[in-house]
Amino acid sequence: MKHVESRKEKMSLFLKILWPIMVTQVSLFAMNLVDTLMSGRVGTNDLAGVAIGSSLWMPVFTGINGILLAVTTIVAQLIGSGRRDKISEAVTQSLYLAMALAFTVVISGVFLLEPILSFMNLTEAVNHISFHYLIGLSLGIIPLFLASVLRNFFDGQGFTRITMIITVLAVPFNVLLNYGFIFGNFGLPALGGIGAGYATAATYWIILLFSIYMTFRVSTLKHYQIFVKWVKPSWKTWKEQLSIGVPIGLSIFFESSIFSVVTLLMGMMFTTITIAAHQVALSFTTLIFMIPLSISMALTIVVGFSVGGGKIQAAKQYGRLGVFGGIGILAVGAIFLYFFREQIAYLYTDDREVVLMAGQFIIIAIVYQLSDAAQSGLQGVLRGYKDVKVPFITAFTSYWLIGIPTGYCLAAFTWLGPFGLWIGITLGLTCAAIGFFVRLQIVQRRAELQL
Repeated sequence: MKHVESRKEKMSLFLKILWPIMVTQVSLFAMNLVDTLMSGRVGTNDLAGVAIGSSLWMPVFTGINGILLAVTTIVAQLIGSGRRDKISEAVTQSLYLAMALAFTVVISGVFLLEPILSFMNLTEAVNHISFHYLIGLSLGIIPLFLASVLRNFFDGQGFTRITMIITVLAVPFNVLLNYGFIFGNFGLPALGGIGAGYATAATYWIILLFSIYMTFRVSTLKHYQIFVKWVKPSWKTWKEQLSIGVPIGLSIFFESSIFSVVTLLMGMMFTTITIAAHQVALSFTTLIFMIPLSISMALTIVVGFSVGGGKIQAAKQYGRLGVFGGIGILAVGAIFLYFFREQIAYLYTDDREVVLMAGQFIIIAIVYQLSDAAQSGLQGVLRGYKDVKVPFITAFTSYWLIGIPTGYCLAAFTWLGPFGLWIGITLGLTCAAIGFFVRLQIVQRRAELQL
């Protein structure tokens, strides 16, 4: 990356970084989409079981991944300020930290998974599929977190195409593994929805191996001697990374967990048909959300690079470009969702009752996605400034003190039923977007005064 002056050059640099991230995010989500599509073809219980399992896993994954996202911000600012010699140690310490976090997650799952599923009072079939889906997936947690560090190391330098190549190469493996483990092809056992967990875990190992290979293959990355030049684990460095990463991780956790909590509440309050319809609508709208999420990640890189180089006006220009661009793209996507909502649902299931209910969920999703695009972009800008603590508080308040309670009350005590939960999501995301916008004005003003 290099600092540029004109708006045209900034647009070019931003798009150069953005499009590989977007392809990467869509490819990553395609793996989850394949899990859902193939599981749905086995049966409604398998679709619901994978939905519950995914809903328990995704907040954990996104939260930990958010902690490791600190690597992107740290590397981008080190490069922007010309301190490349500090990068190797920072990445190595993050690898140690990722291992520690992975072991913590696995050990916690041993003690907590069964009680959580029992508490939800699911049907025996759905409970069984959810439990064993997560057991299979747990085999890939360690490589996933290590690969996340390397991905953030690549992205922080603007090498987003490397991550894209790795992920795109992994997708076919994921499809074939799902085809094998779910339906019993290639001599593998037919595990139904459970097989999606084992297929995903195997794919995570493939992604890690590709990522390690690239650190030795690309000359610019090889220069840092990752996996060659080792340093002792340093709690001081971990503390610095956690001070940035934990608020990011918690903010992402609070956002992603509202969708998971809604899924869990669906399982406790409504029928298997409702769970399946909710999962269908959530799965496809999340695919579209990969666009503003990618914009958010690109914003963290270019804003962090600009702030590290003391170019605050450039950071502001990147922020406006990304945030308004994300909202505009989702507005166009809303039209597509409205007119093709039932056709989209039929991609997942042939159950007419599930399709009709999923179409109704998608209509509500059209509204919340605009707020989601705004809050995602604004958070990306704030992370570029290393401003993470106030956004964390804003996220917690918006999602957990406003969104979830409102959604539950609407679902439990009004005629809206399950749709009330989605209205609560919309309210929480809207409040978060407003809070992040106000915070960004303060942070930008403060940064200008420090010049």
